[in-house]
Amino acid sequence: MSGSLYKSLNRDVGKAIHRYDMISNGDRILVGISGGKDSLTLMRILQERFSRIPVSYELIGLYIDPGFDGGYADSLLSWAEMSGFRLRVEFSNNGILAHSKENSENPCFLCSRLRRKKFFEIAQKLECNKIALGHHKDDIIETFFMNICYAGIMSTMRPALPLFNGRYTIIRPLCLVDEERIIKFARSQHFPEFINPCPSIKTSKRNEIKTLLGHIYTNNKKIKGNIFRSLSHVKKEYLL
Repeated sequence: MSGSLYKSLNRDVGKAIHRYDMISNGDRILVGISGGKDSLTLMRILQERFSRIPVSYELIGLYIDPGFDGGYADSLLSWAEMSGFRLRVEFSNNGILAHSKENSENPCFLCSRLRRKKFFEIAQKLECNKIALGHHKDDIIETFFMNICYAGIMSTMRPALPLFNGRYTIIRPLCLVDEERIIKFARSQHFPEFINPCPSIKTSKRNEIKTLLGHIYTNNKKIKGNIFRSLSHVKKEYLL
């Protein structure tokens, strides 16, 4: 695989893996696959890097079907097979439960929690010690603002997060990559477009924050980078 776009993505993924000690020799990595551009880009780059770097690891993709009508599990599985990577599909009713009348105010939170629980269950079954997710730089910034606005806390997603006394580690190798570059890469790779059937996909709180930040970024191209750098340069003495 060649091209300046791929090289820049690969460079930043390699930088993130090295900086946050994400992947070690012998790791079994469960890669979260949603069918979107982020997770497909993540799998493609990790898969391609495997043949060139001196670290041996195993990749297993996992797609958790949320249970909505109009799902694309079969199509995603066929595409994964043609692309040469292993994909496990788990069917659930997470999305249906999250959108029940009893949970109408915050379906995304419950759906995410149920999906995360299933990830750990599958990781245990497959003896995976790492879980790789396709969150990028924009996701990390948006999560920070979501937590401030809707949860009243200052926190975000860490690039590498050990859990359960180090038994599993969640890693985010795309953490240094802007979403714009992922969009361009996905187009260059002709990734298929899988339409998400979730009824909240266009009305989520994340979309509200994304729109807000988009307006801010248009005023100054340095703002996104400054926000991202600020997340690792916190002056606690000037906080309440």
